[in-house]
Parts: sequence; C-alpha cells; structure tokens
Amino acid sequence: MNKTQVHYTKPEERRWYVVSATDATLGRIAARIAHVLRGKHKASFSPHIDGGDFVIVTDVDRIRVTGNKLRQKLYYRHSGHPGHLKSEELRHLLDRRPGEVMMRAVRGMLPHNRLGARMLKRLRVYTGAAHPHEAQQPLPLP
Repeated sequence: MNKTQVHYTKPEERRWYVVSATDATLGRIAARIAHVLRGKHKASFSPHIDGGDFVIVTDVDRIRVTGNKLRQKLYYRHSGHPGHLKSEELRHLLDRRPGEVMMRAVRGMLPHNRLGARMLKRLRVYTGAAHPHEAQQPLPLP
C-alpha cells in the first residue's frame, strides 16, 4: 500500500443492549456501560473510531451506592454568572433526577472530547422498567 491509498475498515452495525440498574452499584454498572459505548467489547476496537453500540438503562431510580456517598458526594453546576455555583448532594439529585446521576457517571468514563460526546448520545436512560426501544430488539448487556 502506498501513501495515496488509505485503508478503511468496514463499519460494523451497531447493536442495542438493555440493562436494568435495579440494585446495581453506580460505578460498576457505569463502567460496563462506558465499555460498550466505546466499543471495547468488539475485536475491531480502535480508540480514534466511534464503533460503540447503543445502551438502554432501565430502573435507574433503583440504583445503589456504597458507603457514605449519599451524603458526601456533591454534584456541581454553574449558571455562568458570578457567584452562582450550585452544589447538590447525591441523595437530593437521585430524588429529583436519577437519570442525571447515571449520565454524569458514564460521561466521566468516556473520552473528554467530541468523540466522547457522540458516544454519550447513544445512551438512553429511563426511570421505570418500560422503554420505547422494543423495535430495536435489544440484547442483555454483555
């Protein structure tokens, strides 16, 4: 192959996976989800290519955390105005928006660039057991 030829790999089709977060530890399930979103479970994995799959997380309101994280772990957000940095404990954020906790945990395990942002768009989070993706015939998470 000379310099003018470029070798492309054939893109694999993206699969859909579903996982229930009932009684699962937050960090452990987030690591498994990030692994699939990046495509590291495939033999054709390459760190600079977005070859991951879709992941559906159900029952995210029943997630479990260990230790004193419910009181000690803080989530921050800033409005952009001076003096408007807000902090919120994990237990309050779980009550208010449980899907946000899962999204933030997975986002921290993905690359912090445009590629990671594209990977995060393939994550679907739902509070109940029902989800609108039955037509994609999701498989259980490996």
